[in-house]
Amino acid sequence: MSGSTTRANGSKNVSRRTFIAGTSSILGAVALSGRAFAAEASVTPAAAPIDSGAHVPALVVGTGYGGSVAALRLAQAGVDVHMIEMGMAWDTPGSDGKIFANTTSPDVRSYWLRTRTKQPISNFLGYPLDKDVPRHTGILDAEEMGQIIVYQGRGVGGGSLVNGGMAVTPRRENFGAILPSVDAAEMYGTYYPRANATLGVGTVDPAWFESADCYQFARVGRKHAERSGFPFVFVPDVYDWDYMEKEAAGTVPRSALAGEILYGNNYGKKSLQKTYLAQAGATGKVAISPLHKVTSVAPAAGGGYTVVIDQIDTTGTTTATKTVTADKVFFAAGSVGTSKLLVQLKATGALPALNAEIGKGWGDNGNVMCGRANHMWDPTGKLQASIPCGGIDNWTAGGAFAEVAPLPTGIETYASFYLSITNTPHRAEFTWNPQTGRADLNWQTAWKQTSVDMARTIFDKINAKEGTIYRTDLFGAYKIWGDHLTYHPLGGAVLDKATDNYGRLHGYAGLYVIDGSLIPGNTSVNPFVTITALAERNIEKIIATDL
Repeated sequence: MSGSTTRANGSKNVSRRTFIAGTSSILGAVALSGRAFAAEASVTPAAAPIDSGAHVPALVVGTGYGGSVAALRLAQAGVDVHMIEMGMAWDTPGSDGKIFANTTSPDVRSYWLRTRTKQPISNFLGYPLDKDVPRHTGILDAEEMGQIIVYQGRGVGGGSLVNGGMAVTPRRENFGAILPSVDAAEMYGTYYPRANATLGVGTVDPAWFESADCYQFARVGRKHAERSGFPFVFVPDVYDWDYMEKEAAGTVPRSALAGEILYGNNYGKKSLQKTYLAQAGATGKVAISPLHKVTSVAPAAGGGYTVVIDQIDTTGTTTATKTVTADKVFFAAGSVGTSKLLVQLKATGALPALNAEIGKGWGDNGNVMCGRANHMWDPTGKLQASIPCGGIDNWTAGGAFAEVAPLPTGIETYASFYLSITNTPHRAEFTWNPQTGRADLNWQTAWKQTSVDMARTIFDKINAKEGTIYRTDLFGAYKIWGDHLTYHPLGGAVLDKATDNYGRLHGYAGLYVIDGSLIPGNTSVNPFVTITALAERNIEKIIATDL
């Protein structure tokens, strides 16, 4: 990738918080149109569909942050690894010459097995935004889990494919509430720095930020925050900031400045394909089976585990069922995927000794969105980068941190848009439903009111100071709050409860959880750096003691 120099290590905490899997969620259909360019190739482990009857030393279920850490470190320790990924490899350009679809024009590549888009912003200026699309194994899953929509990335690289790249290390004083059984000194001294370095975290150049047209929206957000007494903080990211400056100068194909994010980013973002998975591929000891889905894990008679895997085609139809044996299995299918699978395996008798904590402690990281209508003297700009770079911190006083997010419509909207992370106490549970043969989540929409109240500690004050009002046209008719979704699913197999303090599942030697399901519902910031750092901590211990 061009200009991959990072300006600042995320562990230095220029920002201290931010979030989202798809923060430009906002992009949900109101983004800049982009030019068509061939996407850069990523060096990831070879796509090599696993054979039925195969035996593998380590099977990793999922290719997101936790799974990618596990695969890389196991391979570096000399262990052969096979990764199972439900989504596609995302290594082949479409008819437009790009691997990923533009956010303004969702197509067959955009959604996971839906026939109609489910965009985070459903309306704009009174018009509905969703449209029909062909059913396909696309990149973004809008999974409806009872009373909440959970946005997740589908494909090799998991959530890193579709998030806004906000790479935030929590403030150390908040860490005890996030992972109380983990040594903070080790995390901040070793594992957060290791994660930030391998992810390629950097921060926008503050001097360039002051003059860049594409961040006028963020400067307006800063002005309003500071006028109301709130600190504005710069937020680290895994975007290639040198590349973005070249985009603005017109010397490279546009990526963030073409609004690319929600359905993948063709150039500037350092997804896992370009970091952990690229390094894992270079070892020669990691293979990946895309379009494969684990349906069962059970103890094998001769030791290890028998794993049943469905191979699917791009319509979601099962084309083959395979049975393999693995010495060790690492569950890394994301908070929802891992939790649903473990709940199923316990309830159906495949892994009956899993303990009663399986499925518990799930949360939405307090995600809630809103927009504000500014006065004519506060334009936010026609050109807006799809990558947020700053936020408003009221965590200590009000339990909320708000990303100053883009709303890149290609026209002047005079609107400020925000995604908040809040300190919500609510936790849900996955349970097995034998009638439907699936896991249910008991999340309640009413629980989002706590998050709304916390976000209001920021925006009510700003509106009062500026004489402005909330937008009511983004999430439906006369609806202020985007309280129907999360980008940050966390929990369901909580560390030191469902597992031991390093992710080993109780009851079964050789079974591990190594993803966001270990974290009980809230990280106070965007969670992927914490997921990555925790995975680095846990896999180091597992390699040292279990292999």
